[in-house]
Amino acid sequence: MANQQKVAILGAGVMGEALIAALIGSGVKSPSIAIVEKRPERCSELVGKYAITVESLENAASASDVILLVVKPQDMQALLAEIKPHINKNALVLSFVAGKKIGFIQENLSDSQPVVRIMPNTPTSVGLGAAGYSLGSAVTDEQRVFVASLLAAAGKAVEVDESLQDAITATSGSGPAYFFAFVEAMVEGAIALGLSREDATTLTIQTIVGSAALLEKSGDSPTTLREKVTSPNGTTAAALASFSQDHLSEIVARAMKAAHDRSQELA
Repeated sequence: MANQQKVAILGAGVMGEALIAALIGSGVKSPSIAIVEKRPERCSELVGKYAITVESLENAASASDVILLVVKPQDMQALLAEIKPHINKNALVLSFVAGKKIGFIQENLSDSQPVVRIMPNTPTSVGLGAAGYSLGSAVTDEQRVFVASLLAAAGKAVEVDESLQDAITATSGSGPAYFFAFVEAMVEGAIALGLSREDATTLTIQTIVGSAALLEKSGDSPTTLREKVTSPNGTTAAALASFSQDHLSEIVARAMKAAHDRSQELA
């Protein structure tokens, strides 16, 4: 898709702003990006920061070649009803709305509307997102390339069948919270061993950040890196044995299954 084509973002919260940055990073020119947002102060902030434009919902829907839906799930149906009379029937609709299926969007717009369903996560806001996306049947090859380019500018993404969107939600969508919960537990564990909260937080965060960078840059698998740091009968081995006794793998798997099942319930 040509970079000069018009793109509208409906909803300019944290994720909406992250997508503005990703669009610009993927080659879309700032003046071609419009937002629809009810808060005047938020509009002024984003216009000043990114040199984008602000449009009414009707104008954005009618003039845009790509429309990004970044609203709450409970607001989705009413929004689709509002844009249906105005939207270009060939416009690519990218939905970042949790739990709403491609079929639901097409039912409320048009069966022939090109729709892509995307499950992002919060690290998208720092350009390190992980997303899973699914293509509707009307999406063209050119539109598919556009989506891949956009998501690459926001982090990393994988294309999956829509039936796997609940698994994506349980893995990368909800995954940052699992990570933050583990960091919280490490900090509290360090404090219990006598470290100050400040030192415990500094050391824990740096350990996590450094380990993630090592995992990304070394080319080694998580298993290999774990084995490299674990000496037989050493301190790390003792900690890992405790994890194993408490069935860490099963705990994580059950948590992810709970997120997966809840995602299905919310669909």
